[in-house]
Amino acid sequence: MQLGDYTSAQIESALKTVYGVDSRLVADGTYFVAQAASGEDAIVGCGGWSKRRTLFGGDAWRDRDDDLLDPAVDAARIRALFVDPQWARKGVGSLILAECERAARQHGFMRFEAGATLTGVKFFAARGYVAVDRIDVPLEGGISIPVVRMVKSA
Repeated sequence: MQLGDYTSAQIESALKTVYGVDSRLVADGTYFVAQAASGEDAIVGCGGWSKRRTLFGGDAWRDRDDDLLDPAVDAARIRALFVDPQWARKGVGSLILAECERAARQHGFMRFEAGATLTGVKFFAARGYVAVDRIDVPLEGGISIPVVRMVKSA
C-alpha cells in the first residue's frame, strides 16, 4: 500500500531498519497483535506504544534512545502500527490504536506522538492527530524516507 507514497528502494531500505522489529516494545509488554476471528490465527495487524524516547525504528535503527519518558511532561510514542493490506479499512488499525492509547493512559500519559508514514498521515489525522513536522530519515544508499511527526492530546 505504501508504493503510492514511497519508491521500492525506499521501502526495501526502510524494512532493514526503520520498519524492522522492535523487541523493546515486546519486552515492555506494550505491543499488540490483531488476529483474524476465522480461527486461522492469521495476524492481520500489529502496533504498540512506548514509554521510551525513540519515536520510530526497529532494533537495527541506529538512532534509538531507550531512556524512559515522564508521563507528566512527555507524550507516549505510538509505534510500529501496521495492517495487512487485505485487512485495510476494516477497523483493525483503529482498534490497535485505541488499545495503545488506552494502555498508555493507564500509565499516566495524556498525550500521544507518532512518526507516521506518508501513507498513515490520513489515518492518524482522522483520529485526532495533528502533523507538527516532517522528518527526512536517512537510509542506506544515500536515500531517505519522509516521516511525519504527529501529536494528539488525550
